[in-house]
Amino acid sequence: MKKAGRLVSRIIIYIFLGTIAFFALFPVIYILLSSFKSNQEILVGGVKLLPEKWLLDNYKQAWNLANFGKLTFNSIFYAACIVIGSVITSITAGYVFARGTTRFTKVVNTMLLCSMFVSIGTLSLYPQLSLAKMFGLSGTLWGPIIIRVFGMNATQVFIATGYVRQISREIDEAAQIDGCGFFKIFWKIIFPLCKPLVATTGLMAFRTAWSDYLLPYVFTISKKDRWPLVVGVVSLKSSGEAVSSWNLMLAGISISILPMLIVYLFLNRYFIEGLTEGSVKG
Repeated sequence: MKKAGRLVSRIIIYIFLGTIAFFALFPVIYILLSSFKSNQEILVGGVKLLPEKWLLDNYKQAWNLANFGKLTFNSIFYAACIVIGSVITSITAGYVFARGTTRFTKVVNTMLLCSMFVSIGTLSLYPQLSLAKMFGLSGTLWGPIIIRVFGMNATQVFIATGYVRQISREIDEAAQIDGCGFFKIFWKIIFPLCKPLVATTGLMAFRTAWSDYLLPYVFTISKKDRWPLVVGVVSLKSSGEAVSSWNLMLAGISISILPMLIVYLFLNRYFIEGLTEGSVKG
């Protein structure tokens, strides 16, 4: 009876997980398969997944129309700057909040955590753009880069704080005896111990930067040669002969998601380790 009960429970769990996986992967599968369809088939084909005729020319047109080479370089530059900056700022902030004992650090930490539950959305775009114009950063990707890096993602800081807290304070005390200061301890000792955390925050920052559309579009709306790849891919919708060239846009999206999948496959183990490490007390 016990074996039968376990078997039934496993079947239910697998069905439940399979259902979740289906709904999670269906949009990606639909995009990949639809990228080989003609625009007419996408518009009138209903819910058919497999294309009636496989068209590789969609990828060729999307590559040429969107200038993928230039836009990909822009996206790599944009994502690399945000990843490096976010890793440094989030882990540094996590160390300060985890080890800091002053009232000021506690207040700032509380305010940052509260921002996780407050979203002002696009209301911040105009003041951000106005501030960028004051410093001569409009029309470039440096404006969005500075906003993303120094705006600090509250989730990344929260994970970093939990990770640093599980590192024994005895390490800090031993380093202080050897004459290390607060930030020297961080740079020489704590930061090298945060490799899984670097992978976690880096992957989260890369995902945000690679798929970022609105902020870089607003800053570079009149500078098409400075667009990141996502902005160029969305513009493919109106670049073909039809009013809405969904086939070209879906082909562009299929190409643009490959780097994200490759990065995740390589860093998946470290990403999960970084997420779970901070939840265990040291």
